Amino acid sequence: MDASLQALVCEANLQLHRLGLVILTWGNVSAVDRAQDRVIIKPSGVPAEALTPECMAVVRLSTGEPLSGPLRPSSDTPTHLALYRSFPELGGIVHTHSTYATAWAQAGLDIPCYGTTHADLFHGAVPCARALTPEETRTDYELNTGRVIVETFRARHFDPLCFPGVLCRHHGPFTWGTTPQQAVEHAAALEEIARMALLSRQLSPALSPIPAHILEKHYGRKHGPSAYYGQRGGEAASSAGRR
Repeated sequence: MDASLQALVCEANLQLHRLGLVILTWGNVSAVDRAQDRVIIKPSGVPAEALTPECMAVVRLSTGEPLSGPLRPSSDTPTHLALYRSFPELGGIVHTHSTYATAWAQAGLDIPCYGTTHADLFHGAVPCARALTPEETRTDYELNTGRVIVETFRARHFDPLCFPGVLCRHHGPFTWGTTPQQAVEHAAALEEIARMALLSRQLSPALSPIPAHILEKHYGRKHGPSAYYGQRGGEAASSAGRR
């Protein structure tokens, strides 16, 4: 196992705490090594101050079999595995119970795209998956959580890279990216999008979503075939918030 990937996963889990996206032992980050058929994920119930690269849990992607690490993997591991198996584009996954995104999930609502901050990352509303049935909850709960997410994306014909996150009804958000670090960034962005949407709806309960032409412009300038946001050739921007 590549120790550097374990270090990246450990750092990504610590970043969730620094960003205020998780408290106590809530939340987890994972990464996948598809060539080695392995997933690295935070161990279950371990506080941030005790996390080290060496204690990250390693499981087999294809079967979920534990491979190494002294501690049990996160209880959400089957959800992560279901997403990795269904969406080969993903390289990292984050689960949190961040306040505003979880509030929308508990309400069972998509987060409408009300403005350009949202449109810069999601190509439309953040989807909220359906609730699990009693049978799905009783048997293979975490695996079925992943299956319901996949079902939601397939039913809506959503590309997971165009919609880098989802709300699990009655539960909370999952986000992802091509790396665990990008998945953490998407978790932070989703929480801010959820907060802005709630405030916007409180100010204007009948608020309509952003006009389609502005949504397309903002999403396209960052992610479309003619995107022009950011620097070319890996050059660093002068500011992380630069537009």
